[in-house]
Amino acid sequence: MQVLQGLHTAILVSDVVRAEVFYGKILGLEKVDRTLKYPGAWYQLGDYQIHLIEDKNLVYSLQNSEKWGRNPHFALRVNCLESAKQILLDNGYEVQMSASGRAALFTRDPDGNVIELGE
Repeated sequence: MQVLQGLHTAILVSDVVRAEVFYGKILGLEKVDRTLKYPGAWYQLGDYQIHLIEDKNLVYSLQNSEKWGRNPHFALRVNCLESAKQILLDNGYEVQMSASGRAALFTRDPDGNVIELGE
């Protein structure tokens, strides 16, 4: 087997409309059409997609509340980490700077899913 590239990451959310504010407006991801009948939203990042899938019964809890990067997460590259941090804070989202000292931070979507942003 030879894996050629990543195609998408599926993320469970309890309220797709609320999640769309975070992924579409706060992170600024480009929403794309989808034809599936269950509630969700797809976002395009180059050749890669993020799929939000609604699960009204979702209950998320951090396994490691002290170091968010030691929980399941996915990472995105941003052009300016300081600007991204300020946008998140201005909109009421917590951030945790990477403990490794690299230019990265962790934040959580409205359901608690961890996202790493790196420069």
